[in-house]
Amino acid sequence: MKRIAVLTTGGDAPGMNAAIRSVVRYGTNNKLEVWGVFRGWWGLINEELKVLDHRSVSGIINQGGTILKTARCQEFYTPEGQERAFQTIKKHDIDGMVVIGGNGSFTAAHIFCTKYNVACIGIPASIDNDINGIDETIGTDTAVNTALTAIDNIRDTATSMERIFVVEVMGRDSGFIALTVALAGGCEEAIIPEKKFDFEAACHDIVNGNLRGKISWIIVTAEGAGRAEDVAKKINEITTLETRTVVLGHIQRGGRPTARSRDIALVLGRSAVDCLLKGLSDKVVGIAGGKIVTVDFQKAIAKKEFNLEGMYNLIKQLS
Repeated sequence: MKRIAVLTTGGDAPGMNAAIRSVVRYGTNNKLEVWGVFRGWWGLINEELKVLDHRSVSGIINQGGTILKTARCQEFYTPEGQERAFQTIKKHDIDGMVVIGGNGSFTAAHIFCTKYNVACIGIPASIDNDINGIDETIGTDTAVNTALTAIDNIRDTATSMERIFVVEVMGRDSGFIALTVALAGGCEEAIIPEKKFDFEAACHDIVNGNLRGKISWIIVTAEGAGRAEDVAKKINEITTLETRTVVLGHIQRGGRPTARSRDIALVLGRSAVDCLLKGLSDKVVGIAGGKIVTVDFQKAIAKKEFNLEGMYNLIKQLS
């Protein structure tokens, strides 16, 4: 192993830059030449890459996003796209790759390394915390805290104006962010893709709470479970109570990564390089139970299970 490449793919997550920094500096300290690939799989297909050294990653540890840029690349899932990417690997004599991303990124990496026998190690970076077999992905802590700060601010005006607020957070297929911030923010409801939401029961609770003197109500909805505007309209139709909406959107992807997001990224960057040096491939490095673990790509991209019922019930019990 003499030359490796690092790329970021899929949705960006706070802490990706810290992971890049770790891979580059730990790799060069171990006598590896490290190449940065720009715009994910597009960069391999279109040969957009350059050598990164110690100074290339200076001053990025506290930055959100990714200096390597990222993109979703449907062309990579075609035989022609994969072949072009492999030719870039061959042309530059790259022995192994570190892929920083989420579920879709690891699906592509698994295809690539099994088809062309290119050593690939994944570093999990996804605000949805949707990688199976590990406890937490890079960026999750930052995204949750960004959403929580917004909800704390919304509660101030919700209480002052005596209103119902529906807050839409990210989560196309996962309710992790919605449940986590709803619980930590003292919210009354969470609407998530994994669980059917009972509007009639929720509106009954809202009306009863209003009669008891409860003056505000915050409902968090994951984008994949229901748009805030649609949820608010339905609540207003059933209860006739004034309901406002806030869509947090991509604000959750940006901002300075928290200490936790940075620490995880730095530790996993080192671990990914170590895996390549040991001859490992087709695996994700992550943290589970406080320890560094490796998980096969196929297991990592399977549907992640977490105690959503327990979290949801606690939200209701404490509301």
